[in-house]
Amino acid sequence: MAQWIHMSQMIQCLPDETLNNLYPPTAFPIEVRHFLAEWIESQRWDDFVLENVEHQSKAQTLLDQTISMLQSIAQQNANVVDRMKLMNISRNMVGELCNICPRIIFRFNPGSLKCFNRTVSRTQVPNPTQYQQYPNRESSFPNMQDVDHLVLKVLEVQDIRQKMHQLQEELNWESRLKVWRWEQHKAAIGQPFDDNLNPLQTWCEQLLGVNGKLRQELMLIGEPIPELQERLGQLLQVLIQSSLVVDKQPPQVIKTQSKFSTTVRYLLGEKVAPGKPVVLKAQIINELQARSLGSVPGDNVGELINNTAILEHNTASKSTCATFRNMSIKKIKRADRKGSESVTEEKFAILFSTEITITGCDTPYRIQMISLPVVVIVHGSQDNNALATIIWDCAFSEPDRVPFMVPERVPWGMMYKTLNSKFTAEVQTHHNLDHYNQHFLAQKIFDKPDFADDFSNMMVSWAQFNKEVLPGRPFTFWQWFEGVMELTKKHLKTYWSEGLIFGFIGKQHLHLILKDRPNGTFLLRFSDSEIGGITIAYVSATENGGQKIQNIQPFTKRDLEIRSLGDRIRDINHITYLYPDFPKHEVFKRFYSASPVGGYIPVSLHTKVGT
Repeated sequence: MAQWIHMSQMIQCLPDETLNNLYPPTAFPIEVRHFLAEWIESQRWDDFVLENVEHQSKAQTLLDQTISMLQSIAQQNANVVDRMKLMNISRNMVGELCNICPRIIFRFNPGSLKCFNRTVSRTQVPNPTQYQQYPNRESSFPNMQDVDHLVLKVLEVQDIRQKMHQLQEELNWESRLKVWRWEQHKAAIGQPFDDNLNPLQTWCEQLLGVNGKLRQELMLIGEPIPELQERLGQLLQVLIQSSLVVDKQPPQVIKTQSKFSTTVRYLLGEKVAPGKPVVLKAQIINELQARSLGSVPGDNVGELINNTAILEHNTASKSTCATFRNMSIKKIKRADRKGSESVTEEKFAILFSTEITITGCDTPYRIQMISLPVVVIVHGSQDNNALATIIWDCAFSEPDRVPFMVPERVPWGMMYKTLNSKFTAEVQTHHNLDHYNQHFLAQKIFDKPDFADDFSNMMVSWAQFNKEVLPGRPFTFWQWFEGVMELTKKHLKTYWSEGLIFGFIGKQHLHLILKDRPNGTFLLRFSDSEIGGITIAYVSATENGGQKIQNIQPFTKRDLEIRSLGDRIRDINHITYLYPDFPKHEVFKRFYSASPVGGYIPVSLHTKVGT
């Protein structure tokens, strides 16, 4: 029965038509082979010789036993469907008695399975449909190989095909690696990213093992199957190539002459053939060269210092990496710019390449991988605009894009999610921008201060983001937003995280929420008139007994380095309640500086609001 168990597992990959050809339902149904497997495999089929007339009676006896056993199994079967099926088969076999006898002998005969490994290399695999061509006569069988032998041979090839298909599907590993790289790309705008490559490395090593076993099985079959061999070779090449990963990306904004580092990891490191060390080379390429990675880069567009590293295996971490330390860009050659395009909009990448030999493979493989896009600057003043290019690229590029294509316009909803993600990641807070902040930011970038409807589906352009200055201001939207982000990160993180700062709010909305509040009520808002400022808006009395909203001159990074926001709030007596009605000394007390000790008379700077 063990033989049938083996065969039944393998025939799962056969189409119904092939199964019907091997086990014709009208002559020898597969159910007979299944239900009588143990009895069939216990018979001495090798003793039968069809040409011997004396053996015909023995064959007849076995056929009678077969029919009898089928009827017995049918009667004992609790499943009414199986019972009726088996009874019908036994009746058909009685009717086809004279034709079935030779088929039984050749289909039951398991003897040749014992020598399968010896004969498989010299046996030609017939097309299963050829079985229909043999007449139902004794004389057609003397030169025919055992049918079970042939079935197993066909199934062996089918099994390899199925395993190859599974291997190809499992190269979704490549898809998962692409997902890992994609999430690594998105990490630049604050998206969550798990940088652990160990599970992918394990999967990669297992796939290499499966590929090797399949290639061995193909060799055992004997007959060359070029289609399968070629496909396995292609899958192997994809696996070896895709296993090169930029583990630690270089900075995406790089200033010439400034040192930086990056790490490349090879996921098949433990399978690298011993011998000569593997040396990786790094070179900087432009966007056009990145689009033709299959060819050798032409002109050298930049000079990289310390641009080689040896692939080294770390036994403790089981990782194989090449770390480029103290690398720097000595000079860069820029492409001709189009129209108003600035140097901070030009994207480059670092190309890592080497030649590697894997144990068990005859030939070395040329492999390469590029970094995420980088912007090269020559002065610190270009950093902000270069970062804007990277933010737009990371946020709005598509997977598997042509390097380094990005859309010119995106929906505001996508833009807002990017701003919120970047803000919370940079400030390292869980306190998100709220819908009031979102609406004001949209009013700001679209220059629609009176627009009260939903902005989500309105399209915002790259020019609106960081090329065109805001109306009446000398800076772009991104420059203004990035300044607020930097101020909050360095001086206002705790205030923001605890919800003490209202944040982005327009003056119209400000008047709306403060107009009915008592005098002295205040809130903290980011300045919209200068980069990196926070101001206090508060309700004060007018000379005729009315109310008005006042805005104190914004505090910048330099101001808050001199005196903290908490101390400045304590200094100003005009403000008493944080909106809507929290006493300021209860809310901000823990931010007040303690009185100095040591016997000296304290001296301090105080904030005074002019009248």
